[in-house]
Amino acid sequence: MMSSLAAYDLLDPNGSINIIWDIMSWKPDGYLATVRISNLQMYRQIRSPGWTIGWTWANKEVIWSMVGAQAIDRGDCSNFKTNIPHSCETSPAIVDLLPGSVPQNQQLPNCCKGGVLGSWGQRDKAATVSWFQVSVGHSGTSRKTVKVPKGFYLLGPGAGYACSSAVVVPPSVFLSADGRRKTRAMMTWTVTCTYSPTLASKNPNCCVSLSSFYNPMITPCSTCACGRKDKHNCTKRDSEISTLLKPNLVMDGETQLLQCTQHMCPIQVHWHFKVNYKKHWRVKISITNFNYWLNYSHWNLVVQHPNLNNVTLVYNFTYKLLPYHSTSDTGVFYGVKEGNELLMEAENVQSEMIFGKDEKEFTLDQGWVFPRKVYFNGDECLMPPPNSYPFLPKSPNPIHPLLFAAALLLVLLAFCSFWCNSKIESQKTQRKGPQLLR
Repeated sequence: MMSSLAAYDLLDPNGSINIIWDIMSWKPDGYLATVRISNLQMYRQIRSPGWTIGWTWANKEVIWSMVGAQAIDRGDCSNFKTNIPHSCETSPAIVDLLPGSVPQNQQLPNCCKGGVLGSWGQRDKAATVSWFQVSVGHSGTSRKTVKVPKGFYLLGPGAGYACSSAVVVPPSVFLSADGRRKTRAMMTWTVTCTYSPTLASKNPNCCVSLSSFYNPMITPCSTCACGRKDKHNCTKRDSEISTLLKPNLVMDGETQLLQCTQHMCPIQVHWHFKVNYKKHWRVKISITNFNYWLNYSHWNLVVQHPNLNNVTLVYNFTYKLLPYHSTSDTGVFYGVKEGNELLMEAENVQSEMIFGKDEKEFTLDQGWVFPRKVYFNGDECLMPPPNSYPFLPKSPNPIHPLLFAAALLLVLLAFCSFWCNSKIESQKTQRKGPQLLR
């Protein structure tokens, strides 16, 4: 199990995915339970092909039936002659059902979304929750005899989450639709899963490029930032792209067809310092999708910069500052609902934002105007090396301030001398004038 330190997100210290297991009723050989999966992460979502959760039974339990989800493998049920269980696996793996696979009148609330969960800070709260029902047999039939499963894990969709042991808590309370009656679960336990960059360790999925109005140089994404270019994993923009095999190849959510680039990243974020006003400064952000086979729905962009606590205006994107005092320099950008919240394949979305200036902090030196870190959909993007940033142009022969002051003084003295000499000559001319008239 990963340590709590390894699974700690500094930018979202309270973020987690919680699994709540409520036993709703007892049965002759087990129980009927409702399982809720809630995404409480501010900016990290569970994208397609969705979540997978699993555990190991404490005894020899079986799953008689499920509503709103399914076990991937039924396992060895050869000991059952009739009434075959849904799964006899000792360590079952459970996935959500696809949208439209179950009639609406046979669905649980918030089920059947293909395992996709929105982030807590972005979408409506219903989109952050998934439910399913499981009937468990060969189990205990009371609080004293039931055994809590162990070894819980979560894939979302790949590795990256470390889960705690199940903890028995006070039973959940449910309100009736009219809010006038309360019911309680027979027994409840919870599991908390937190994201671990160490556990997720993989190549970056995005990179950052930089530019500014004061320097014609563009700092590109680092070469091979997300992997090496290969004719088998990328294609040229103007080539003919066949979509005949697309549905089969992308079912796992990992297969990609990228545009051939020097960085080979599915996502490129470009930060352009556009204008420097007297009391404000302006930036343009572009997010480009180089994946021909994947749309990013309900995407989000997290940016870390010391001036993000003083954003005065944002165009085309929705902006929120992360709600933690320790991260007042970090903000989240989302697409506008029914506008650009869907980043289409091989397309881009753009925004401009205006910052208020803090004269004590703002500077054009040392790349201060560029972001410290950037995350797309929770994945950290690879920044270019700091020594490649587009800095202010430097004078080839810089003049020391004392030399400049001395030169200015000489110019003033020369001007004063010229003015005085001109005045004296003028006075001499005026004296000579009357003498000539005599």
